[in-house]
Amino acid sequence: MKRLFLCLLMLCAVPATAPAQAIRLDKLKVEVKRIEVDGQRMYEVDASGSVQAPPASVWKTLTTYERMSEFVPDLSSCRVLSRNGNEVIIEQQGMARFLFMNHPIHLVVRATETPLTAIDIALISGDMRHYESRWNLSPVPETGGTRIVFSSRLMPGFYVPGMLGTTMIRGDIERMMAAVLTRIDSQYAEKAG
Repeated sequence: MKRLFLCLLMLCAVPATAPAQAIRLDKLKVEVKRIEVDGQRMYEVDASGSVQAPPASVWKTLTTYERMSEFVPDLSSCRVLSRNGNEVIIEQQGMARFLFMNHPIHLVVRATETPLTAIDIALISGDMRHYESRWNLSPVPETGGTRIVFSSRLMPGFYVPGMLGTTMIRGDIERMMAAVLTRIDSQYAEKAG
């Protein structure tokens, strides 16, 4: 479920390997909590990690939307419907999986790009009652790399079993972020090597 959401802004080609993702998990920080906003319960996500690649390389990967399904877990397709300046309309399809549950997910979102620093995403339509997210990129001068922060508030438009939702979303976000960080690092290593 969240894979798709996170995918909303991920990257390019080739799936990351399981060992590489496991290595990335120790470098991730992911927090998910249930909150109440205007009388409605939703999930709030804060995730972060760092890569060796500079912001321009990270930006290119995160905004190559059409390639995300090649490596983001459970994202079956991601296509750009339109682009007008810094605004991009994106359609994504995927699957939310948790234990015995499988739920197809379809989203159309608006990504507003602030080159090299941020991508704001807002739900237009789909299987969510509420979805907003933001990717922030910050240079890390000491390493020449980039700190990547993903934050989101979401409310699925389908049944999510109580407190299990927090665990499900955290797992999805960890897998998605690990795939993104691994992809960015591997692309940068290929270019640098």
